[in-house]
Amino acid sequence: MFTIFKAMFKEEWRMHSTLFGSLNFALFPVLIFAIAFMGAFLLPLISSVMDIILLSVVIHAQFVLLGIMVGSFGILGKEVMNRRFGQANLIAYSARSLPVSEKKVFLNFVVKDIIYYFILWVLPFGTGFLVAAPFLGISLYYPLLLLLTVSLAFLIGLCVVFLLSAVYSRSKRALYVVLVVLAVGVLAFSIRYSPETVLSGLMLPALLFTSFSYSGLIISLGLIAVLFALSIIFFTPADSGSEKHYKNMLNSLSKRLDFLKNSTLVAKDFIDLYRSGIGFGQTIFSFLLPLGLIWMVMSFMSGFLPQQSILFTLAVVTGVIASTMYTWLTEFDSISAYYFLPLKISSVIRAKAETFTVLQLIPVIFIVAAALLSDAAGYIPNAIVLCLSVSFFELALMVRMCGLQPGTMIYNVKVFLTYILVTGPVILILLALTFVSPYLAYASALMLIPAWLLMKSGFRKWDSEDYAGF
Repeated sequence: MFTIFKAMFKEEWRMHSTLFGSLNFALFPVLIFAIAFMGAFLLPLISSVMDIILLSVVIHAQFVLLGIMVGSFGILGKEVMNRRFGQANLIAYSARSLPVSEKKVFLNFVVKDIIYYFILWVLPFGTGFLVAAPFLGISLYYPLLLLLTVSLAFLIGLCVVFLLSAVYSRSKRALYVVLVVLAVGVLAFSIRYSPETVLSGLMLPALLFTSFSYSGLIISLGLIAVLFALSIIFFTPADSGSEKHYKNMLNSLSKRLDFLKNSTLVAKDFIDLYRSGIGFGQTIFSFLLPLGLIWMVMSFMSGFLPQQSILFTLAVVTGVIASTMYTWLTEFDSISAYYFLPLKISSVIRAKAETFTVLQLIPVIFIVAAALLSDAAGYIPNAIVLCLSVSFFELALMVRMCGLQPGTMIYNVKVFLTYILVTGPVILILLALTFVSPYLAYASALMLIPAWLLMKSGFRKWDSEDYAGF
């Protein structure tokens, strides 16, 4: 048991350090520690304009979101991993060649992910606040309690998605039913009870931080244990002996996308998304679930912010998350396959950008739905322009810095810092403008000018360099 866990842990480290560079990746927890340490000194300013309970909910929601994002890896499946790391022969997907049950391999995989990403994200954040506490005159009790409760929030998000992944592995229809039941349950709960009660029910770790009790701790641990156990019980390995047959869709899909310059490559991207199964999983677990959670938390801020400001803030967040759709198209693609074609790297990037443009229909639909449900339908055009402007600006920045490997943005300290320093001020300025006047949301369209310049610069950069990739 421990041998498999140890091997998986080493495998995860080696894979990340190979992709992002050993030093850059090793410094990532240091960066998270530094951000938490410096952010702690802003607490007096933040608490003066935001209720401490709401601030606690926002922080814990972020770690639930982190757990969801990490856990969503489980939905991608064997086929996707083989497309990106087929030559690596990952332990998690070679269970049939090992003298051990597949459930035991999956159990090790889940435990490895929990510990690995706890060390990478949760522990540095908690430690940063802990070290800053004496300078702020805060009792060490609160940072230690925060480390405990954000850990619980992270585990709840992680285990929820692992359970949904296990359900998805058995039946897509069953997942549809579970998601509908959960959505209806949350909606009914929201109608019947006050916002404070809803937040307490959905964010047990946040409630535990503001009002600690051993009974609440036991309930939280029990919930995590149940979710964890159910995910192991419902997990079913994919039948590696099965064969899948697909019709030739390239020609017909290329003709439908003939209005695009690189219609053949765009069609190939959509076929890859369809055949690998990640299109559905990524949309739910990497887009709708995180944004749904963010929207739910923000909806309870109506007492502090006007409805249109909440919608515009959601539009900006949606634009940032929608920009990660570019990683859907590159992270699991074998870039080396393009080396045998008479194509420039810029041509491949252009095709990915065109596919990305088509996929922006998903965030547009989400923004429209959010505006209608929030009684802010009059601000739909403003919010859509704001969302898409942010999304395309982020896309251009990723292309310029990372080319066809946008995943390096996450764990490469240099790239991550550059990303924060560029996008942070831009987002703050846009939000400030929308607070002044809703019509200033249209000013975000000016971001398309630097976005286009960044894209052109990125094309020149990656055409002139020897591109290294899997």
